[in-house]
Amino acid sequence: MNSLRRTLFATGLAPVLACGAPLAWAQSGGSAPAPSRAASAAAPSRAASAPAAAPQKIEVTGGRESDTDQRRQSTAAKIVIGREEIERFGDSSVSEVLKRLPGVTTQGAPGRGGPPRMRGLGAGYTQILIDGQRAPAGFSLDQLTPEQLERIEIFRAPTAETGARAIGGTINIVTREGFKARLNDVRTGFGHENGKTTPGVFWTHNNSSGDFIYNLTGGVFNPHGRNESVFDTGTEDLATQQFTPREQVRADTTFTRLGVNVNARLQWRGQAGDMLMLMPGLFAMRGDSHTRFTLTPAPGSVVPTYDRGVSDSDSSNGTGRLNLQWRTRLPNDFRLELSGNGSMTRGDSHSLRQEFIGSALTRTETVSSDTRERSLNLNGKLSRLLGGSSQHSFVSGWELESLRRDETRLTINQYTGQAPRHQGGEDDDDLHAQSTRLALYAQDEWTINPNWSMHAGVRTESIVTVGDAQGGSNPRNRSQVTTPLVHFLYKPDPKQRDQIRISLTRSYKSPTLQNLIGRHVASSRIPLYDVNGQPQLNNAVYPDRIGNPALRPELAAGIDVAFERYLPEGGVLSANVFVRRLTDYIRTTTSLQPVAGFPLQRYVAMPTNIGDALTAGIELEAKFRLDQLISDAPRVEVRSNLSLFRSRVDEVPGPDNRLDQQPPGTANLGADYRFRGTPLTIGGSINFNPAYATRLSAVQLQTTPIKRQLDLFALWVFNPAAQMRLNVSNANASDYVTSNQVDIGSQRERQVTTNRSHVNWRLGLELKL
Repeated sequence: MNSLRRTLFATGLAPVLACGAPLAWAQSGGSAPAPSRAASAAAPSRAASAPAAAPQKIEVTGGRESDTDQRRQSTAAKIVIGREEIERFGDSSVSEVLKRLPGVTTQGAPGRGGPPRMRGLGAGYTQILIDGQRAPAGFSLDQLTPEQLERIEIFRAPTAETGARAIGGTINIVTREGFKARLNDVRTGFGHENGKTTPGVFWTHNNSSGDFIYNLTGGVFNPHGRNESVFDTGTEDLATQQFTPREQVRADTTFTRLGVNVNARLQWRGQAGDMLMLMPGLFAMRGDSHTRFTLTPAPGSVVPTYDRGVSDSDSSNGTGRLNLQWRTRLPNDFRLELSGNGSMTRGDSHSLRQEFIGSALTRTETVSSDTRERSLNLNGKLSRLLGGSSQHSFVSGWELESLRRDETRLTINQYTGQAPRHQGGEDDDDLHAQSTRLALYAQDEWTINPNWSMHAGVRTESIVTVGDAQGGSNPRNRSQVTTPLVHFLYKPDPKQRDQIRISLTRSYKSPTLQNLIGRHVASSRIPLYDVNGQPQLNNAVYPDRIGNPALRPELAAGIDVAFERYLPEGGVLSANVFVRRLTDYIRTTTSLQPVAGFPLQRYVAMPTNIGDALTAGIELEAKFRLDQLISDAPRVEVRSNLSLFRSRVDEVPGPDNRLDQQPPGTANLGADYRFRGTPLTIGGSINFNPAYATRLSAVQLQTTPIKRQLDLFALWVFNPAAQMRLNVSNANASDYVTSNQVDIGSQRERQVTTNRSHVNWRLGLELKL
């Protein structure tokens, strides 16, 4: 039996054993557990009775807890990923780092990591925090680089302090912190993909002066890329199942961007625990793209309005943010913390699309947009550590957030021989929207006895959203949610390393400002008017888009149960089971709707509350060194995880009536090894998501293909101050083919999209100056 277990561990299937192994296994076999704190404290008294030994020099060093210790000692479930693991693969984006973590998925083709999504849930279910604060409006994780991160904290269940807008979970990105030790690191390199090169240079510096500590990080990067896509559309007769192709569109896009990213952390620490911290940040990017596209109609189909075209666009966007945090001690052991977070994002874009038949220009479309988002957060927190027979850590606080969005968009179409024509409808309105959020919370974390710890809290939030458009529309939405939260930590034997977690939570997902107030935007593929200036109908494959001010927040009642085993020499095995019951589930559906100021109905995609849903799953994780489990095995660091998900939307007929974009599962297997006596370390990881279909409604179905991504790296250390890294990302590049089909009467509209993916090579030099 032991040999079987060793074989499974060696092949990276340790998460399966982590779920089913009984507690007795840790006590009857394997490595001996690490000494408990009580045993360590008793050691000097036993040594005192032994014969006197020669004096020994004892050094006491201080430092923060390891990532594993922080995870183990947290009452609420938390996974901590530190600098060592963040930089292990030398990833070029934060999304690439996150995709390897337990239960985290990213959408899109391999090598094109998008926003992280916990437990496979779609956008908005995962709460993103930056240094414990909600990410500013318009923020994208691509605005940060791995070099700027200190650690990543993952909370599978919400707490009153971190916030309840986290049905899937919370990811807290902690930027680089300043320490007394001087640090001056420079990383430079370039990537190469599909014939295009991306250079970049990144700098990290921290130092101290008296009670002041500061950290500066910055980067300049210049991505160049090429994307290739194919769109095939057609119609299937549901009675005869005969498919008739309509057209094929091929698009080839080349782009270039220039980005600058600067962050700072300026910190003063007083003698009595007082602290003042200032964290400014700036991100700016400018880019342009050129797209060539061709349209090939199927034999016998309707003659298209164009057979080829070009599209040129340029855009710029910038985000500035400023965090201020002050912490001080008050009488009676209270601690007060006040913080503020202000940010401003501005983006503008211009595009020109020209369509031709042969050499004759048939249509010109110009689109100009200017968007501004401003947010301000003011937070306060009061905490106190209470003694007695049970240790209590009580926290209460408030949060006030104001967000405003101003958007201007102008779309003009001009057909050959005709005057320019506005798109019509509400497309050209100036749009102003704002939301105000007030949250109050209180929580208590205490140790009941050596076996049990508890974390309980309650949080209430109120959100008011108001829109203002030139057309006279003033949509308004108000919601209020109260969420009780309870977490338990149970240690069957406090001297051992096994523990069980139980969480009972209520969480929610609030509609985004864009989903509530979003203007009507016509399809660029099928505009409102045809070449003769007449109103025209689009189809369900190319719908318009609009917001819905009547949206209500989704609520979720959930339970999490986890078993964790911490290995004596580091590493962890864990299994987590979760269930979430959702009410007022929001889904974007397509239907025929009237359009303001337009004489015909159009197919419009609009978010709507459609009813209840259920999701459940199991998440398995194993991090260990191979020689911990197999005697005389090489010292290979292994990291593996496996997550399986199931979901059901009650109002949608099955099969495949799952939550949007939630795959049946995700798996990661990674390992790295340093060759003894040499400066070489090699490693690799594979990320896997199975293929799946999602039924959005009784008439609409989407399919997503299997996704495999193999990443490899080699690290050569010249000396403690210089090393070179070679990365091969998406080494097994393959096409990514998705489809969308809508049944309309006796016909089925279908579109199949093929996105090419390519191997990405990166070579970088890392210096400590």
